[in-house]
Amino acid sequence: MESSLCTLQSSLSSSFKSSFVIPKTHSSIQHNKQRKSMSINAAISRTKKEETVETVKQQLENCHLLAGIKYKGLTVKQFQDLRKSLPDNVNLIVAKNTLVGKAIEGTPWEALKPCMKGMNAWMFVHTEEIPGAIKPYRNFQKEKKLEDNDFTGAVFEGKFYGPDEFKSLETMPTRAEIYAKLLGSLQSPASALVGTLQAPARDLVMVLKAYVKKLEEENGGAQ
Repeated sequence: MESSLCTLQSSLSSSFKSSFVIPKTHSSIQHNKQRKSMSINAAISRTKKEETVETVKQQLENCHLLAGIKYKGLTVKQFQDLRKSLPDNVNLIVAKNTLVGKAIEGTPWEALKPCMKGMNAWMFVHTEEIPGAIKPYRNFQKEKKLEDNDFTGAVFEGKFYGPDEFKSLETMPTRAEIYAKLLGSLQSPASALVGTLQAPARDLVMVLKAYVKKLEEENGGAQ
């Protein structure tokens, strides 16, 4: 009989425990909601960062020059107007330095890292006509009196150009000027051609590229 009583007490005790459930408090429910919300926000933030890195990588394809511009102080309206003033082959993106740094890591564009300070907008130039690509921003900068929003640096052909070196980029010869120089050299005495060949390596490469392109266009037209 004692055994039966013990069994009954144990059964009643288990039944009581299972039926007595401590309800969750409002604070615990709220805490769980906050944790779920933080997890979702972290996932969204991570996805956005990955998308930004991928966008930068896509912009680097067929890119001839990448430049940073001081973004701090520009209003939304000014930034929109700036974008409209740029030619179709020049794109402007606002992205954190760390994300751009991640996108250019291990590439020739990594030389841009010295200018990754403060807030930057990034100009991707998809044309060989570098002076023509930079000029619209210079005009906009002058018109809106944005002297403080200058270039922070740029990379062209793997070389970093600081703000004080932009003059050399802005005065590079255009394709038309290269053609004229090349044709003039070919039609002039040998001394003029020698002078062209003694020009800086970068200018010489551009001249040769222009000449090859001209021959290709002539051969294509003759077919």
